[in-house]
Amino acid sequence: MDDHSLRRIRLANAVFFFLSGFGYSSWASRIPSMQNKLHLNEAQLGAVLFALPIGLMLTMPLTGRLLGRFNSRSILLIGVMIFNVMLGFAGFSTHTWQLVLILLCFGSARNLFNISLNAQAVSVQKLYPRSIMTTFHGIWSLAGFAGAGLGYIMVSHNIYTSWHLLAVSIGMIITTLLSYPYLLHDKPTPSNEKKPLFSLPDKHLLNFSFICFASMACENTMYDWSGIFFQKAVGSSKAGATAAFAVYMIAMTTGRFSGDKIVGRFGIKPLLRVSGMLICSGMLLAALIPYPLVAGLGFVAVGLGVSCIVPLVFSMAGKSTKMSSGSALAAISTVGYLGFLIVPPLVGFVAQALSLRWSFGIIGLLAALIVYLVSRIEREKPVALTPIQVAPGA
Repeated sequence: MDDHSLRRIRLANAVFFFLSGFGYSSWASRIPSMQNKLHLNEAQLGAVLFALPIGLMLTMPLTGRLLGRFNSRSILLIGVMIFNVMLGFAGFSTHTWQLVLILLCFGSARNLFNISLNAQAVSVQKLYPRSIMTTFHGIWSLAGFAGAGLGYIMVSHNIYTSWHLLAVSIGMIITTLLSYPYLLHDKPTPSNEKKPLFSLPDKHLLNFSFICFASMACENTMYDWSGIFFQKAVGSSKAGATAAFAVYMIAMTTGRFSGDKIVGRFGIKPLLRVSGMLICSGMLLAALIPYPLVAGLGFVAVGLGVSCIVPLVFSMAGKSTKMSSGSALAAISTVGYLGFLIVPPLVGFVAQALSLRWSFGIIGLLAALIVYLVSRIEREKPVALTPIQVAPGA
């Protein structure tokens, strides 16, 4: 494969990472608008929003099966097209049940899209002698900023949610059709072993799964609780809480764009170990010394810490010789997303019983588990960059 074809494949993958982040943040930016439109209180809104992760989790095992039989390119196209269409439909919901149904489909499509996209990225990674995975996820974070920024503009100018999301949907569909032909024609590696539809990851993937669980639990805790922590535990204003979350997001995005260079110099395991230490120390710093400057520095440490863990774990798990990259990613994502979904609500229960400072301190101790689990990963071995068959014009 020549350098020009390789660059086109990498750029196409980057485009789809951008679409994933931009589409999701566009929806998230209009959640308050949908709450007002459907006259939902906080409890009702929480129940409606739970439809998205339910759809995601229900299709997680199916995604692994599909990626074991078909190439990631085909599954990605199905996932992203449904994702785009559901995004366009969401703003036109006039009844709660309609939004719930759309979010179930949106979550299922997002799962198909993201897992197949990461499987595609792992295949592209194998064509490069250096790490490129964290940059892909950095593009996702930048897209999140862009989607949120556009949402802010649309809300400020009183643009209807339906027209905003429909315009984004149409633009993403066009971009999908233009970029899809340049994706990598990877081949699935089906397993002859018969497994039940719902199964835990294989033994050799458990370490990766639990690292993802802990990292994603910390990441979503920051999404859900960082602003509230700054208001209630630190005593900051709403503007200060927003600034603290922005600082966290900037640190995470910076870490993702820097991660590949750091991996090239020091290796994956040292970076994963330091990442776990940063999350742990950042959470504990914010919990023990809840003053704006110190807690803000803690949030920077957490942002840098969570930035590279999931993409690098995906990269390592994708080298599995016992199953296809897609099946391996689906297996560890099943456990990882449990941390993303289950732990943040538990933070609320602990905060109610004790305090938010205790909650963040406990999450910091959970992050220490990452350091231990990384030490159990077998020593990295050089990976032979075997050619992957690419169809003409890919």
